[in-house]
Amino acid sequence: MKFLKKYGFYFLILAVLSDFLTPYILGIFYPGLNQMTRVMSVFGDVASPVRGAFLVWSVVSSVLFVLSLPAIYQSAIKQSRTLAILLVSAIGLYGIGDCIFTGLFSIDTEQSSWTFSTWVHNIGSGLGYAGFLIFPLFLIILYRKKAEKTLSNLYLVLLIVSLLSAGIYGLARIPAVNYLPVLDKIGFCQRISFFFNYLPMVVFGVDQIRRGYRKP
Repeated sequence: MKFLKKYGFYFLILAVLSDFLTPYILGIFYPGLNQMTRVMSVFGDVASPVRGAFLVWSVVSSVLFVLSLPAIYQSAIKQSRTLAILLVSAIGLYGIGDCIFTGLFSIDTEQSSWTFSTWVHNIGSGLGYAGFLIFPLFLIILYRKKAEKTLSNLYLVLLIVSLLSAGIYGLARIPAVNYLPVLDKIGFCQRISFFFNYLPMVVFGVDQIRRGYRKP
């Protein structure tokens, strides 16, 4: 456990990099895939040529997120046990819900109705994405408790941008409006949204690593 508390934020950065790079690397081996118009779930589709790699990669990313949890908890416990639990829960929800569930339970775009696997995949993805979105909110509260106004304001800006990009991605999923420019590129909207979702995690991880180096 001491090892995870010391190096957990490195695992967090690795988890973000692993998860973020997944579609771009696997896309190289998916002939004809248009990253601008296809969501990332298609990599795990039963008909996907990279399905096996996607499943393994998703689980690896999830494990990396889980390995970061002791360090995240340790970083907030002095200010608030409740906040520490909420921060861990948000990351854990994403790591387990969005990475493991989407990895182990594939969608099937050939089916006209949702299968059990598709249901689990989409529910897990939704819960994980929720954890993704609320993570910076807990950071805002944490740094206000620490009286670190600059970082608190930074996470507030990141939260707003994250929510706005998530809103655009949400609109891109609505048939009534997703024919409009930009919204007709749902894959692009999703990837932009994920980029801004990852930013608070990266900023938090890098900041905590730097603080560790400054310790005597």
